[in-house]
This record gives sequence, structure tokens and C-alpha cells, in this order.
Amino acid sequence: MIFGVGVDIIKISRIKKSMKKKTFISRLFAEEEVLKCKKKNKNFSNCFAKKFAAKEAFSKALGTGISQGINFNEIIILNKKNGKPFIKLINKTKKIVEKKLIKKKYTISLSLSDEDNYAVAFVTISL
Repeated sequence: MIFGVGVDIIKISRIKKSMKKKTFISRLFAEEEVLKCKKKNKNFSNCFAKKFAAKEAFSKALGTGISQGINFNEIIILNKKNGKPFIKLINKTKKIVEKKLIKKKYTISLSLSDEDNYAVAFVTISL
């Protein structure tokens, strides 16, 4: 059963501009995400944009948006060895999600893409 669906699209230049603010990255991204994106060298702003879009899409699928205690830096976007992206939840955000979904068994599916000036993310939460 699908609990929620979320999608987000963002202009990569918007993230690139925001990255100039000292606290932007530390406020929104976990250390492991930062390390992964910084390895990208040339396309690191695309990497951050996709992760940002994924966090927004997840919050929409959850039905809360970024409110009610949900923190962007506790929604971690990673990749499996085969490259498939996934969402890892930690700390307070994980507890809020588990309480909201009632069940401990849920699946979060994530798809990411970027093209020219845009990054997009699509998330489904299934019970």
C-alpha cells in the first residue's frame, strides 16, 4: 500500500548560489553526503541539488513538508554499490517517521535525475 508520493525539481544554479552561504551545507546535509558530493569535483553542485530535491520529495511523500521536527540533515541520501540511491533516516527524524507511519516496516523508494540546469527527485513511501 502506498502511503505517500513526493516529487521535487530544483534549478541547480539556486543550490550553487545557496552554497556560498557558510551554514547552508552544514544545516541541510550530513557529513557523509558532503564527502560524497565533494568527490564529484566538477559536478558537486549537481550532486547537492539532487540530494536537496530528494529531501524535499521525501518530506512531501511523508505529508509533513519540512516541519513537525523533520530535519534535512537527518534525511541522508546515499547510493548502494550499484549506484541506486536510497534514503537513510537518523535521530529525531527517524523516530517521527516511524511514529507517523505506525508500522516499523515501510519502504522508501527514490529516483534521482539531473539534466542541464535542473535536478529532480521522486519518492514513494510504501507500507
